[in-house]
Amino acid sequence: MGFLADSLSRIKPSATIAVTDKARELRAAGRDVIGLGAGEPDFDTPDNVKEAAIRAIREGKTKYTAIDGIPELKAAISAKFKRENNVDYETSEISVGTGGKQVLFNALMATLNPGDEVIVPAPYWVSYPEIVSLAGATPVILPTTVEAKFKLTPDALEAAITPQTKWLILNSPSNPSGAAYSRAELKALTDVLMKHEHVWVLTDDMYEHLIYDDFVFTTVVEVEPGLKARTLTLNGVSKAYAMTGWRIGYGAGPTMLIKAMAKLQSQSTTNPSSISQWAAVEALNGPQDFIPRNCSIFRERRDLVVSMLNQANGISCLKPEGAFYVFPSCEGTLGKTSGGGKLLKTDEDFVTALLEEEGVAVVHGSAFGLSPFFRISYAVSTEALEEACLRIQRFCAGLR
Repeated sequence: MGFLADSLSRIKPSATIAVTDKARELRAAGRDVIGLGAGEPDFDTPDNVKEAAIRAIREGKTKYTAIDGIPELKAAISAKFKRENNVDYETSEISVGTGGKQVLFNALMATLNPGDEVIVPAPYWVSYPEIVSLAGATPVILPTTVEAKFKLTPDALEAAITPQTKWLILNSPSNPSGAAYSRAELKALTDVLMKHEHVWVLTDDMYEHLIYDDFVFTTVVEVEPGLKARTLTLNGVSKAYAMTGWRIGYGAGPTMLIKAMAKLQSQSTTNPSSISQWAAVEALNGPQDFIPRNCSIFRERRDLVVSMLNQANGISCLKPEGAFYVFPSCEGTLGKTSGGGKLLKTDEDFVTALLEEEGVAVVHGSAFGLSPFFRISYAVSTEALEEACLRIQRFCAGLR
């Protein structure tokens, strides 16, 4: 009998964290490395949010709180949904966790049994299928295409649903592709879901505010109110408010599910940080004017990286609607040999050689369930991004 749990054999370490750690190790060894692997804004947390946290400390708001969020934060979340998404949620329908990942983890662990299936469009955020597998259920991976702009189609969704399907996970805008579903595209998917009353929807809206050009964000329950009774809407303050380290995520859904998630959380982490919760209250209730300013910078970086990547031999890159990622194809480089002598058979070979030979850290597409692609996060300085793209161009020009 082994010491470690059998369930650990069903999951893999996070590839995005592994790339970030590798880049950190190389820098510590003296290498000049540009890390484009982390999904973290390079902007600082707004000053008013910091001040709210300091004020909470000074006022002694440092004790245990309610398991899944203080009433003030739940009220702020409820107001946010009403103000920005035209959806009404009572505070009893809201759960706050230590980051969006815990909310996702709680929801899946509280609802999945062996034999259940969860539909996960690819490319996907690396943790979706891993948490499903950890819960003992089966992730059903649905690959999307460049032609469909990395979006799930209604026909593919219809064909994938079985009597065992319990959840569909949707992420818009997407990590890793940046693809975002329009209202019409979401409506086409929700029309399918309305025909299958046993299927729930977990919509991950974490990048809701990071959208560009004339794109208009909508969420599932806003598009199809008839799905509210079987939808969990996931969001948080990490990305739009540059609060990744504060670890506050939240979800809204039916009270029955929220209570089950709170039961699970009561026996794991209990409440999120009290200080971070008060900071999140200020983030949601306070000034929002910095968000469009940050988006403008992200849009400029997106346009820069898409243009420069499409000038690299063997690389092609779509222009995404949101988030701060691009998901270019490296198919045109495969079968060639790098300047350092490495034969590129897969997208993982490509990113490994790129890191070793040019000091640019990106994440291989197979980690997100779709090859041959790679993910770049452009949540870094424009100067670093431009230099990284120049190195990618040089690397590709040296292939033979």
